[in-house]
Amino acid sequence: MKKWIITLSLTAGVLGLTACNSTNGSGDVVVETKAGDISKDELYDAMKEKYGEQALRELVYEKVLSEKYKVTDEELNKKVDELKEQFGANFELALQQNGFKDEADLKETFKTGLMQEKAAIKDVKVTDKEVKEYYDNYKPQIKARHILVEDEATAKEVKKKLDEGQKFEDLAKEYSKDPGSAANGGDLGWFGAGQMVPEFEEAAYALDVNEISEPVKSQHGYHIIQTTEKKEKKPFEDMKKEMEYEVKVSKLDGATIEKAMERELKDAKVKINDKDLKDILKSSTEDNK
Repeated sequence: MKKWIITLSLTAGVLGLTACNSTNGSGDVVVETKAGDISKDELYDAMKEKYGEQALRELVYEKVLSEKYKVTDEELNKKVDELKEQFGANFELALQQNGFKDEADLKETFKTGLMQEKAAIKDVKVTDKEVKEYYDNYKPQIKARHILVEDEATAKEVKKKLDEGQKFEDLAKEYSKDPGSAANGGDLGWFGAGQMVPEFEEAAYALDVNEISEPVKSQHGYHIIQTTEKKEKKPFEDMKKEMEYEVKVSKLDGATIEKAMERELKDAKVKINDKDLKDILKSSTEDNK
């Protein structure tokens, strides 16, 4: 996940508690025991102490940004589809490993991240020359599968069997040392430039669709690669707007994001009334005091 995305993986209970506490009686009992009751106030204070700063910061950013920056379902679906292409059959596992409950939870994170992105790129300038250079170096995604073995002799043995007509997926399950793809017949899903080690990327992009490579050596061992699909590179004019956006995003860093958030919070005149949390945005709002 991109570094600028705010992680919204706190439990719904934390955020729900904040909302409920502002509308219901503060003395509501949430747990009863022989040793004594636990009130909503006590639970709120405990959750606030442990998660309050992060939860409130996320809520403030989401509330403030959503007023000015809209994210469409199409944009969210595109982001999710990119991950599905990248992880293939391992998509659900990747969600769990990154702390997301489900696809809807992932979309909420992407939504806030995209709003931050849109706010931040307002401060980024690019030239037509930069956009054209980006386009010239741009490589559309390709889809490939591979069989990874430890030595060249085994790689040549596998290639010989492929040349004799044995199925790629069967040999991947039998020979490949890549546990992430072997069970799926060697399938690596879709990937773009910079996502694979250089030797692998160069070989995969050089192949025609369905062509199988000779053994390719990398730091991981020896690969037999088959490129199965390639996306078309559209004309520059058709991609110019998209390329300009991508160049701007590539220039974003922590300082640019922070500056944009300071601007947005200042414009929204954010004021935190909870005395325990009033300073969590101090660095972003002190200019507004």
